[in-house]
Amino acid sequence: MNHIARNLKFLRARQGITQKQLAEQLDVKPPVIGAYEEGRAFPPLPVLLKLADFFQVSLDELSRTDLTRPGRSSRQVVAQREVLAITVDVSGSENVELVTQKAAAGYLAGYQDPEYISELPKIKMPVLPRNCTVRAFEIRGDSMLPVQSGSIVFGRYVESLAQVKNGSACILITQTEGIVFKRVFAHPEKRNHFLLVSDNTRYAPYALPFAEIREVWKAVGIYSIVDDVFHAFGQKNQS
Repeated sequence: MNHIARNLKFLRARQGITQKQLAEQLDVKPPVIGAYEEGRAFPPLPVLLKLADFFQVSLDELSRTDLTRPGRSSRQVVAQREVLAITVDVSGSENVELVTQKAAAGYLAGYQDPEYISELPKIKMPVLPRNCTVRAFEIRGDSMLPVQSGSIVFGRYVESLAQVKNGSACILITQTEGIVFKRVFAHPEKRNHFLLVSDNTRYAPYALPFAEIREVWKAVGIYSIVDDVFHAFGQKNQS
């Protein structure tokens, strides 16, 4: 089996998707994916580029490196959203970093860089959940009213998209949309997409492909600058 065949099967399994789901992402028929994984066919260059983009690996890694070998299947290679840069305080406890609106653009480029993360301001909030990674994001706009613009949303890191429950309010770090704060639902019509819904009904829901997502942080609390109060954030069912 060539590297591409082996790597494709490995990466797809690590992503937790079926051959049919991957075929839909590439706009090919499911048997074609089977042929690629079994080494009976070789993906043309346009398909290779789509595969590299979808799994967030380089063409060189996909075609020349055996990613299944110990030491090769690093979290950085397999999927960017599995890579989480964190910092700790002098006692070894994880810090809660704050991503302000001014830092939002830089975060999109540096969210995997421990040095960049270490330079973000830190927040101490004793009511936050323990034994998990929490990050804070300053939000702007009125799409999630009654959450006011300028509020600080505290999010718990979500390791897998499969862990996102319908109606959860989440901060999503995305490739093209930037940092967004929305309710997240499984899309009723599109596979491998979320439906992002605003609490403010003036804003229309829209679809977001899984491949666009770099990080997900489930909202666990909000600090309102206006009211100077912290409160927990709940889940809402789709109406």
